[in-house]
Amino acid sequence: MAYKNSSEYIATPEQLAAACRRISTCAWLAIDTEFIREKTYFPQLCLIQVGTPEAVFCIDPLALASLGPLLEVFYDTRITKVFHAARQDLEIFYHLTGDLPRPVFDTQLAAMLLGYPDQAGYATLVTEVLGVTLDKAYSRTDWARRPLPDDQLQYAADDVRYLVPLYQHLHRELAARGRLAWLDDDFAKLTDTATYRNEPADAWQRIRGADRLQPKSLAVLEALAAWRETAAVVQDRPRGWILRDEVLIDLARLMPGSMAELEQIRGLRRENLQRDSNTLLDLIRSAKSRAAPATPVAAAARLTADQQALADVLMAVVRLRGARESLSPATLASRKDIEQLLLDSGESRVLQGWRKSVVGNELLAFLHGERRLRFADGALQLDVSTDP
Repeated sequence: MAYKNSSEYIATPEQLAAACRRISTCAWLAIDTEFIREKTYFPQLCLIQVGTPEAVFCIDPLALASLGPLLEVFYDTRITKVFHAARQDLEIFYHLTGDLPRPVFDTQLAAMLLGYPDQAGYATLVTEVLGVTLDKAYSRTDWARRPLPDDQLQYAADDVRYLVPLYQHLHRELAARGRLAWLDDDFAKLTDTATYRNEPADAWQRIRGADRLQPKSLAVLEALAAWRETAAVVQDRPRGWILRDEVLIDLARLMPGSMAELEQIRGLRRENLQRDSNTLLDLIRSAKSRAAPATPVAAAARLTADQQALADVLMAVVRLRGARESLSPATLASRKDIEQLLLDSGESRVLQGWRKSVVGNELLAFLHGERRLRFADGALQLDVSTDP
């Protein structure tokens, strides 16, 4: 299937105003962004692509003093904004305005509910659904350079040119199967501003290895990670440029109390020692006397051996339900979801939204003895239990 429409490069206020007049009457828009963030904390927006069934616009934010007219269209609640893997794009608009465009439709999430692989890439879906193979030559290019070559603009335009028919196909298929409403909870989370707020006090939770620290070291890590997060935001530099994760872990584990001990920390750069040594020592000293932050114990670590075996069985139930509904088992439930369910945790995804009716109720019925697994005719089957 070929899908071709015109594309226009927008670099002046007059061009932007004209484009916005055309797209403001659409019921939905396909949107993508190009950005770089290798040297910054916040993503640096370099290009915005907007697609409709009639045209594609490549809008250059580096050439425009204001994106006001475009943002007014994007934040019009009468227009559905269509993205693929929306989170990073939405993060950009959150940082631009402090709010998020609504409503949205994410084709990656939609495809999962039609049996496509979890987190399927845009190019993969375009090939599978539309039969078009996209050029990947510019997937790792510098979008900040100017002027942008014509073939690079064409690559960018294709990111929404085929998103238009992809959205139409997925929306139509979901409606036919009665699954459009299944996306409501996921889309609500995508457009919740809390999803994009990085609180310094919570930064330690994203550091690998934190769960292996003793309570006192965890309190130190919490303080150090909060300091690093704040410094990264203020300086607009990547977190790792301030201090790498593994250095934070070593500082928290060893808790140096002097400059001499600080100098023994592997990976601590001379720049850090010269600029941050007093700050780091003060943070470590004060944090050692604090209570450790509440840390959720990994669900798997709290399960008994029998519960672990039961989790294996419940994952088999998930696979059976996935096959029956033509869905990837991972779309229905992860191992972590099952472990949370066994711990009687209301946070388990399988007891929320559409998953509860599709698989959660079956899992509960199995746990209550109302369903049984049996192997018959060469296949695993889930039946109504006949036990008294």
